[in-house]
Amino acid sequence: MSSRRRLALVAIARDEAPRIGRLLASAAPWVDDMLVLDTGSRDATPALARAAGARVAHCAWRDDFAAARNAALDLAAADWHLVLDADEWVADGGAQLAALRDTAPGFVGALNLVEHGAASGGSDWISRVLPGAVRYAGRVHEQPQHALPVRRLPVVIGHDGYAPERMAAKRGRNRALLVAELALRPDDAYLWYQLGKDCAVYDEHAEAAAAFERAQALRSPVPWQHDLAARQLYALKKLARHAEGLALAQRLLGECAESPDFFFALGDLMLDWAAHEPQHGAERLAVAQQAWQQALAIGERPDLVGAVPGRGSWLAAHNLAVVLDALGDAARAATLRTRHPTPSPRD
Repeated sequence: MSSRRRLALVAIARDEAPRIGRLLASAAPWVDDMLVLDTGSRDATPALARAAGARVAHCAWRDDFAAARNAALDLAAADWHLVLDADEWVADGGAQLAALRDTAPGFVGALNLVEHGAASGGSDWISRVLPGAVRYAGRVHEQPQHALPVRRLPVVIGHDGYAPERMAAKRGRNRALLVAELALRPDDAYLWYQLGKDCAVYDEHAEAAAAFERAQALRSPVPWQHDLAARQLYALKKLARHAEGLALAQRLLGECAESPDFFFALGDLMLDWAAHEPQHGAERLAVAQQAWQQALAIGERPDLVGAVPGRGSWLAAHNLAVVLDALGDAARAATLRTRHPTPSPRD
């Protein structure tokens, strides 16, 4: 008798006709089953999913992502579940997913989610390979509930949900759910962090700064603390609250010492402060240069949550080179650009 485990793709979707085929085509070679739970599409999503080989079920949307995901997981009922959204796809490492058929489901698999089409790019490690019994909690930014070890798998998931046209279409969708969830769990740091991110996407920087400040006050050591710090510094820069940003950076220096994103954001804050108060420009530019130099010394850290490619290499080098050119040090600027060239745009 075979001991092979079943691996199923599990997705919830609504009005995803332009994207659902891409997701299913990318996953089909590596899984045994594909379950799409449609939550009220008015377009051809269900028909396209069926045509791509998926089983399609339907349920009413109840403003609760965890409830929808759990319903889909119950229907899939596999040994392993690969949980993806319609604006995601398996970009690389599919064979690692297929190998789960010969692996006991004793851990949760984290996959590398890489952004496409967003202004700054970025990547994250997300828990999306779940043993059959694991379920979600949280009506928005839901998280799998388990006490299992988390293992990073060499699998890349593409995501274009933060492309400008997609964000415009989704505006307000998550905000109401986050506010409702925070009414029930006002001391949940992760929800405040997610609220800040949602506000920042739409350039609502005062609201973002307030949410990030609340998240900082409530959090314990968490995997996303470096991303929170960098985002908070950016929001304070946009609000010209530079002294507050510098004080925050000084307070967080120890725990963010290995984050190029943190030092990149600090450098940008100090550069902006120098522009706002040119009488103190020299000393603030010096701090900005030190911050970008530290980002380069750390190098790229794609293992950190929310890491943006380039902040430990060419982006920091570019900013340093611009300042050096302005200060008349063209030779050092040219050396930086040679050592850290701007990459060609990716597809």
